[in-house]
This record gives sequence, C-alpha cells and structure tokens, in this order.
Amino acid sequence: MKRILVFFFLIFPFLILSKEVPNLKARVTDETWTLHADVVSALEKQLRDHEKKTTNQIAVYITSSLEGENLEEYSLKVAEAWKLGQKNKDNGVLLLVVIDDRKLRIEVGYGLEGVLTDVLCHHIIENDIKPFFKRGEYDLGIQNGVKAIMKAMEGEYQMPEPKDYSHLGPLSFLGELSPASEEMPIVIKIFASLFIVFVLGIFTYFAANAPYIGWFLYFFLFPFWSLFPTAIHGANVGAAVFLIYAIGIGIYKLYHLLTPHGRERMRKSQFVSSSGSSSRSGGWSSSGSSGGFRGGGGSFGGGGSSGSW
Repeated sequence: MKRILVFFFLIFPFLILSKEVPNLKARVTDETWTLHADVVSALEKQLRDHEKKTTNQIAVYITSSLEGENLEEYSLKVAEAWKLGQKNKDNGVLLLVVIDDRKLRIEVGYGLEGVLTDVLCHHIIENDIKPFFKRGEYDLGIQNGVKAIMKAMEGEYQMPEPKDYSHLGPLSFLGELSPASEEMPIVIKIFASLFIVFVLGIFTYFAANAPYIGWFLYFFLFPFWSLFPTAIHGANVGAAVFLIYAIGIGIYKLYHLLTPHGRERMRKSQFVSSSGSSSRSGGWSSSGSSGGFRGGGGSFGGGGSSGSW
C-alpha cells in the first residue's frame, strides 16, 4: 500500500501539469483570439470545401503556450485525440501554432505522408508561414500555410529546386547554412561581420606568428572562418573567406618555417624574443645566486600550457 501511495504522489504532479487537449468543435480553434473573425470564417469555409472535395481533414489549433509540453509529443496527442482524417484513409492534418512559445508544427496522418512529406512541410513552414509570423502577421501566415498544405495534397504545390553549391567542391556542405543569411538585416550583417573579424583576427594573429602553438590555432580556426561568414553572407562568400584564410595564413606560416629569411624573422619575433629574454634573465639570476646553481644554456620556443581557476 505504501508503494502505491509513493507512486501516486510521484506521478500526480505530472498529471496535473500536463496540458489538456481541448474538445474539437470546429476546424479552426483559436484559444488566443489572434485571428480576426472574418479570417476564421474564411478558413472554416476553405477547409470544409476542401474536405468535401478530397475527404482530407485539416484542422488549425492556435494556443498560447505548451505549458512545458514537448511540441512534437503534444501535437501528436492533439491529432490523435481529435482523430482527424477518415478512419480507413488516415488523411488528417493538424497545423499547431503556439503563439507565446513561438513554435509551430504540421502534423500529418499516415495516409498523407507520401504526399505531404517532412521536407515539404519544413519548406511550407519556413517559406509560407514563418516570414509572416516574424512580422506579427499571423492572419496571413496561417492563411498561406493552409493554402500551401491544400495545394500540396492536391499535387499543385511546386517546391523550388534547391540551390546548387557543387561548384564549391568539398565546401559544398556550406550551402546548408546559406539560407540563414537571406533573412538577416543588413545592419546586423555589418555589425556581426566587424565583430567576427575583430575576434577572429586576434586569434589569427597568434596563429600566424606563434611558432608552435600557432599551428594548432591555425587548424583550430578552420571551422570558425568558414561557418561564421557563411551564416552571415552565404555559402559563396563563406567559402571564399575560408580559402583566403586557409591558403594565405598557410603560405605565411610555411614561408617562416621553410625559408632562411622567414626563420630569421621568426627568431626575432616578439613570441620567441620574449621567451629568450626570460631565459636570459633566469640565467643571470641563477649565476648570481649564492647557491651556485646555474642554467646549462638551454633555450625555449613557447611550448607548454597555461591554466586558470
């Protein structure tokens, strides 16, 4: 009996906190009063006519918050509770919009997964809904989303061909980050570019001039000089910046490593000279100490490690 009570008290708070699923009374359920009345009426008519024509059932549910629920799990819970679609066709679709959490999802029944694919749903969300939501135009976003979903199920929605970045060769994977730059305002692009150049420039200076740790920094900065410029300015610019860094700094370091003049410059650089001066200072102090301990004349090139607490 005690075990039953303990289990009840452990599970009871989760039962209380779980977000309830409202009863299905209409094709458009707006708990937030976000949509205008005429928009709700128009959507109801569109969805009703679409159902008569195709038997597909589409429902729109707008709520304020998930109250801690997982988006995917709650969306599936709503779709299953509402039993959208015909029993033998499983042709139901739920468009869930969570206003305060700024989340949305298109839940697709089994019977429509071949037509309304995950890739297509993602494209609809990113291109037909989110741009309007970001401007606070929820009416237009939901109307466009519903229209795109209906067109997709009727085979009339044409998704544009993805951009080809094969000309970038091994760096073609940067094309996946490129769309992020299209939505970034020009002011933010300029500020982000200056900030990235300033921060990475400091580390790049050390990577180019430090004799040993510099090689580690050189390779360590590869992803930073490729991903950040790509996210801000697109794949083509990102690839160009990365190649300029990789080739330019690489040649600079090889020059100082392989040529007599370069090695001479490296020996006279502040990174090596500071180490040399420290060693010389240490030797003078040792020779003047009463203990008689003296250094053997060794030199240092910057190797080692630092820490903090």
